Amino acid sequence: MSSENMTSTERIAAAIRLEKPDRVPIAPLMSTAAAAVLTGQDPCTLAVAGGHEKLDAELRAFDEYGGWDGVPAPVPTPLDAWPLIGMKVRPATRDRPEVQVVEEENTRFEDYDIIAEIGWDRFVTKHLVYRITDWTRPEEVRKAISDFNALRDRSHAEYRKRGAVLLFPAWDHHPFFLFSLTRSMVKFTEDLYYRPEKVLRALNRAVDEFIQVNIDRCKATGIPFASCNEERAGAYFYPLAVFERFWWPSVLKIVDAWWSEGIVTWFHVDTPWDKNLPYFKQLPKGSAVLDLDGTTNVFAAKDLLRGHLCIASDVHPTLLSLGKPEEVEAYCKKLIEEVGGDGGHILSSGCTLPGAIKPENFKAMIETGKTYELSMKR
Repeated sequence: MSSENMTSTERIAAAIRLEKPDRVPIAPLMSTAAAAVLTGQDPCTLAVAGGHEKLDAELRAFDEYGGWDGVPAPVPTPLDAWPLIGMKVRPATRDRPEVQVVEEENTRFEDYDIIAEIGWDRFVTKHLVYRITDWTRPEEVRKAISDFNALRDRSHAEYRKRGAVLLFPAWDHHPFFLFSLTRSMVKFTEDLYYRPEKVLRALNRAVDEFIQVNIDRCKATGIPFASCNEERAGAYFYPLAVFERFWWPSVLKIVDAWWSEGIVTWFHVDTPWDKNLPYFKQLPKGSAVLDLDGTTNVFAAKDLLRGHLCIASDVHPTLLSLGKPEEVEAYCKKLIEEVGGDGGHILSSGCTLPGAIKPENFKAMIETGKTYELSMKR
């Protein structure tokens, strides 16, 4: 049985510094659908509710399950927020209680020149949003931004009152990922191979903007972490030659810029990244958290990055949905012992919590994290 003598802030800071905290820090990635199930609400009804109602459900789940240490991007994404990062979506319905991203060729080849000139954010708000929504006026864009900021600010305030650590001001995607999603993966891949200089020029401009926007956010909120989400740059999709040319140099630049400002990079990487893991040893020690989704071998990642970067793992949606509490408990103990036994570990979910989650399984995850003593093996 572990005993607590640290605050959540101290606990997470210790893990990121690769030290051994009093117990493993816990930071599941909550979703609105999971929050509904965990609190006995109808996911279909909540799916079509407003952003503040969704936030209320997530806060209720936090309170009813005793809270935890870290809250990644504590804002449910309202429907009108998706276009602000360039994503076309289908709204949730009672029959389909999840927003669905629609991947189409909405960013055009000629747009690379526009992005290189004015940056990604201005390209989205001046051009792309009008292709992927029924908006026709800048006032609609400004209202969506204002509404999202108000929800974000309330979310930050509510979690701070509860003593939770805000792990970054907002989810943010590496421009490589955004280009792929909005150009469509097939077209974007063609561009990488047949028009690489055009892509690189736009990508470099977008990365510079990505760096500065997140520095400004962190300074404005006092949150010393920034997120860099990626799904498609890993070897599951592209050979290492593509990764080395288009993604990794920008990541070195991002991490160095943020680290020089005292900002830790939170990498949320989906899909298998096993072949890409050795590159992360090039980053400064303690400068980042590697948040894995359950498809990368977390134990091999720990062996490779032990004493270099903190790892957030990795309780898989399948286990939380289909497993039994004792199976969840056993896997969490294995993670705590083998990934966290010498520090440098945050207990998290493998990507966001699933809508089919069993409440008893989530309870087992949180309680095991809070009560299981860190191994003294290492």
